[in-house]
Amino acid sequence: MTDKLKREFDVSMFEIYQRAKNEVKYTAHRFYQLLDDHGGIGTAKMLISSDNVSDGYVALWEKERLDLTVEAMILAKDEFHPLFTPEELEICRKRLKEYGFRE
Repeated sequence: MTDKLKREFDVSMFEIYQRAKNEVKYTAHRFYQLLDDHGGIGTAKMLISSDNVSDGYVALWEKERLDLTVEAMILAKDEFHPLFTPEELEICRKRLKEYGFRE
C-alpha cells in the first residue's frame, strides 16, 4: 500500500463529503470529524465494520444518493480495492444491494 494511494483515497473521501454537501445539501459533520481524526482509510474501515449503517448512509439513501457513500466510492474505484480485504469489499457490495443501489 503506497502513500500516494492512501493520499488519493483521503482526497476521494473528502470529495464525497463535499459532493454530498453541495449536491444534496447534506452536511455530514460526524463523517468529517472521523476523517479528521482517523483519515480516510481508518474512517472507511470503521464504517464498513459496523454492524449497522451510519446515519449518513441512511440520509443519503433517503435522498437517493447512495453513489455518495463510502461503500459505493470504494467499489467504483478499482485502484482502491487493494486497501481493503475481500471481506470488506463484500460487505460494501451486500450493503449497497440491500438498500437497492444500482451501479
